[in-house]
Amino acid sequence: MPVTLKEVAERAGVSRSAVSRTFTDGASVSEKMRSKVEKAARELGYSPNALASSLTTGRTKLIGLVSNNFHNPIFLEVFDLFTRGLQDRGLRPLLVNLSEERDPGNSVRMLRQYSVDGVVVASSTLPPEFALAFRDAGVPVVHSFGRASSSPKVHVVGIDNVETGRMAARELVARDYDHVAFLGGPADATSTQDRYKGFVEELENHPNVRRSESFAAAYSHGAGRAEMLRLLEEGQPAQGYFCGDDVLSIGALSAIRDKGLSCPKDIGIIGLNDMQMAGWENIDLTTIHQPIRQIVTSSIELMVAMLDEPDRYPEARIFPCSVVQRGTLPAHPA
Repeated sequence: MPVTLKEVAERAGVSRSAVSRTFTDGASVSEKMRSKVEKAARELGYSPNALASSLTTGRTKLIGLVSNNFHNPIFLEVFDLFTRGLQDRGLRPLLVNLSEERDPGNSVRMLRQYSVDGVVVASSTLPPEFALAFRDAGVPVVHSFGRASSSPKVHVVGIDNVETGRMAARELVARDYDHVAFLGGPADATSTQDRYKGFVEELENHPNVRRSESFAAAYSHGAGRAEMLRLLEEGQPAQGYFCGDDVLSIGALSAIRDKGLSCPKDIGIIGLNDMQMAGWENIDLTTIHQPIRQIVTSSIELMVAMLDEPDRYPEARIFPCSVVQRGTLPAHPA
């Protein structure tokens, strides 16, 4: 049977309320009392009951971690960093899959059933309305990998996706390609729209470079492969592609190789994210590095701050990206 609070109190020679205060954040208890209670708890192997504690404090320490793209391997890294980071702060992540969800209201109702203290929307494809729905329901929320804004309505932590589109276009133009293309994720995703916008804006400065575009059904390997196969079968593919995500790029790369073509000799590719497998020797993907660790750390910092200050004014924390040159684009000209 689990050790009870009463048994700890008896071992320490104190009242049960003293034991309860010792294990309640912010409760008043002397250092002498705390030392006695913690010593007795260690000797008995006692662990505080989180559910009972939440009834006392009104806080569950549950943080809803909401996402909608579990097919993209980059989110294994994201979830690993978020869950460990939240747990290190004494919080408990509750992972929620919204892959098929279209109604923000349903998401709010679901998370409220678990009495979460806050929500992190970890997605570059869910529309801003999802994070806003939590804010309007009075739930502290941070939108990680959300759309950059100079006047955000909720806390946003991520990158400037428009600028990444410009960066990719500059890299392709620098290789003297006269036909470049954007191969994006779903056309209705805000990240796709912004990356495409930046790509087009930069190429307007290079009227001699021909541009084309297409969109995959999802940010997934299969979707990237299928879209590149379609483009190759239609003939006259572009010389260089900005695939708006690493996993799309890897799918496109497999299609190029299956058609007997070489990358970058026949077709060049640049991706975005710099996920771990992008650096594997058999992939060796040139890509734009997204500082995921910093984004996650900053998101957790904001969430912790909001738990103490729910009315904290929304801010946007936008991190710079950088190009990682590998083997799917020719070396940058000197």
